Amino acid sequence: MDGRTDQRTVLLLLVGGSATYAALEYPSFGAALLVGVGVITLLHLLMKND
Repeated sequence: MDGRTDQRTVLLLLVGGSATYAALEYPSFGAALLVGVGVITLLHLLMKND
């Protein structure tokens, strides 16, 4: 693993965790797990194009 992979993992976990926490605090944003998984998946797909 190089430094770039480690940074990507940290970014994905941080953003996904933040989105999940926001969805838990404000239920109007939707189901917490769905939001967290959706954000992580989207970021992963966008960052995959190396």
